[in-house]
Amino acid sequence: MPEGDTVWRACRRLDQALGGQELTRTDFRVPSLATTDLSGRSVLEVVAKGKHLLMRLSAGVTIHSHLRMDGSWHLYRPGEPWRGGADHQVRVVLETAGWLAVGYRLPVLELVATAAEDTVVGHLGPDLLSPDFDRALALANLAAEPERTISEALLDQRNLAGIGNFYRTEVCFLLGLHPWRPVASVDLAAAVDLSRRLMKANLGHAAQVTTGVDRPGQRSYVFERPGKPCRRCRTTILAAPIGEPPRERVSYWCPNCQPEQ
Repeated sequence: MPEGDTVWRACRRLDQALGGQELTRTDFRVPSLATTDLSGRSVLEVVAKGKHLLMRLSAGVTIHSHLRMDGSWHLYRPGEPWRGGADHQVRVVLETAGWLAVGYRLPVLELVATAAEDTVVGHLGPDLLSPDFDRALALANLAAEPERTISEALLDQRNLAGIGNFYRTEVCFLLGLHPWRPVASVDLAAAVDLSRRLMKANLGHAAQVTTGVDRPGQRSYVFERPGKPCRRCRTTILAAPIGEPPRERVSYWCPNCQPEQ
């Protein structure tokens, strides 16, 4: 699933291409919006809120989308071949004089009044990548359920928005935290600060890197490395699901570097 930094980069690209431009054609390919025509409206800005994309248009309308597991936005010049997927996977096409923005496999695509954006993102905790990130509130949110595992607490977007399975897994490794460690026994400030620092460091990268080595197979310490040796101690990396279905995620950890106690 794309994480906050991936969504931030997508919003930045869309904003740079479409911001200030008038929509000359819109083609929504989801039943609830099939007859919607937003041509003539201008794109004011495209911003991220955690893992949510908010495209604000003139006349007080926002296009809200969420990528979830495999959604994506692609930008093309007029006449350029589309390479984001099969035609039946396209959910929306937004056209300006110079660009086409094509949304593929978007599980969430809806229109909301800009003044009512809180109806779709108001449940989110502080955004880790926001310049006005409320660190104190994020820490209070995490601490509110002291018996919860740190893995589940970090992934809960109501606590703090943007962190996903990659960063949660890597942060736990770097801090020596077993994935099932209860929140009450964790230095929450260290976890929040490291999460934010790693995500901000990757804003300029196409890939997510925590090891400092931006090469395939070397970008993470434990994420998606089950059965392989720990980069620090050579102990075999383990993996197991954590969380309640249907939103459970696979956790990866080194049993030596991340002891249960």
